[in-house]
Parts: sequence; structure tokens; C-alpha cells
Amino acid sequence: MRKLALDVGDKTIGVAVSDELLLTANGVTTIERVGIRKDAGKVMDYINEFNCDTVVVGLPKKLDGTDSIQTEKVYEFKTMLENKLKSSSMAHIAVVFQDERLTTVMAEKVLIEADVSRKKRKAVIDKQAAILILQGYLDKLAFEKSNNKE
Repeated sequence: MRKLALDVGDKTIGVAVSDELLLTANGVTTIERVGIRKDAGKVMDYINEFNCDTVVVGLPKKLDGTDSIQTEKVYEFKTMLENKLKSSSMAHIAVVFQDERLTTVMAEKVLIEADVSRKKRKAVIDKQAAILILQGYLDKLAFEKSNNKE
């Protein structure tokens, strides 16, 4: 089953999904935030659409590893999503955190190197950050799987 990743911001949520082999992350969309309940519901729509068993939420820690104001907002979003999943037929869906420090910076570098204009970068940066969050998670899964074989 596929994995879905989220880069949760104040105004938008970047969304990415894995391929079925869990090798690559692909950008899906950027959700415009309207309210935490509706936003969680929209994420549930994507979980169903792509048949995902895990949601990977980027956790925006400070560089020193401590929580920030945004970290608290992401904890709140994860809790809301888990509660909505539990109250539906989707209680089996796992919601996990993935460290996302510097993913937005890396996403911007990727977009600049691809010669994407500043205006277009703003529209897709959260989706690109979700791709990086998910790819990091997929790489970690592959690494753990290869270490378990030894």
C-alpha cells in the first residue's frame, strides 16, 4: 500500500504520495487551508483515492531539535486527523511524524535549479517539501528493511 505525506503550513498543506513499490515520492497537490476539520477531511479523501496505509506528517522542529510554534500546530493537526480517522472506517491508517528540518529550504533550491519563477515557486513549494518529506521516509524504510535482512 502507498504512503501519503503532508507538509502542513498555516496557509497550505503540501501533499505527496509514494508509488506502489515504495521507491519514489510524487507530488499530488497543495491544499488551501480552510479549517482544521475540513483540511483533515480533504486529506482523508486523498488517503482513499490513493489507497494509502500510512500518512507521514512533516514535523517542523527547530534546528536544535526543540519545538516551535509551528510544531505545536502540526501536533494539533495530527491529533485532529487521527481522531477523524478513528471515527470513520479508517482507524487502521497509521499517522507518523518525519523530521522535516530544512525540507522547505531544499525544496526551494530544487525549484530554483529547475529555473522555476518566484511566483510559481510559491505555488508549489509546499508540494515539493512534501515530496522531500516522503522520500526521506521511504529511504528510511528501505534502509531499515535492508538492515533487517542481514
